[in-house]
Amino acid sequence: MDLQEYADQEMLCLALADRLAGDLRRALGRRERALFCVPGGTTPGPVFDILSDIDLDWDRIDVIPSDERWVPEDDPRSNAGLLRRRLLQGKAAEARLIPLYAPAETPEAVLEALTASVKALLPIDVALLGMGADMHVASLFPGGDRLHEALASDAPPLLTIRAPTVPEPRITLTLPALESAFALHILITGAEKRAAIEKAEDLDPEKAPVAALLGEAQVHWAE
Repeated sequence: MDLQEYADQEMLCLALADRLAGDLRRALGRRERALFCVPGGTTPGPVFDILSDIDLDWDRIDVIPSDERWVPEDDPRSNAGLLRRRLLQGKAAEARLIPLYAPAETPEAVLEALTASVKALLPIDVALLGMGADMHVASLFPGGDRLHEALASDAPPLLTIRAPTVPEPRITLTLPALESAFALHILITGAEKRAAIEKAEDLDPEKAPVAALLGEAQVHWAE
């Protein structure tokens, strides 16, 4: 595991935002548009605040959540809504958000259309992911009903997933889509998640989905 430790969370956020900006600049040098995959949750918020004020060709960057709860964007639990509030602000307001939600009763009803739109944008240029204390990444949850399919090398870019630990259906980027990233970063903070990711190194991805990415990702951690 490539683990980068920082003196505190402020240093982590500053350094990681600078690293992501550099990765995005390099991506824009390779092709006309860059695909930037980012997580929901509260931990990356300060990184987004810093990143959104950095000079980049944001109008050439597509931002896609790593996963989405099956709720409308105006729901407080929506990852797309969070990204609009925290990342697509200031200079980054010119970026284009690629939602993983469409009005439908179930994600299965629109999965094919969403998959087609995402597939046209792949591969991911830069990915920032989080990790839960249960070692899930994106919505690849231990015990998820389609986890085995989502971890398969021939998985489509998107799959629906339901798990006993989450209240609503999810739609998630699968392992092959995440592994496609030219630059892959995982952000964690605190002793509990440090212990969890170290434990994951010795576990099967079916039990610790983050383990499938540890050989390719740079992990950023501060207490």
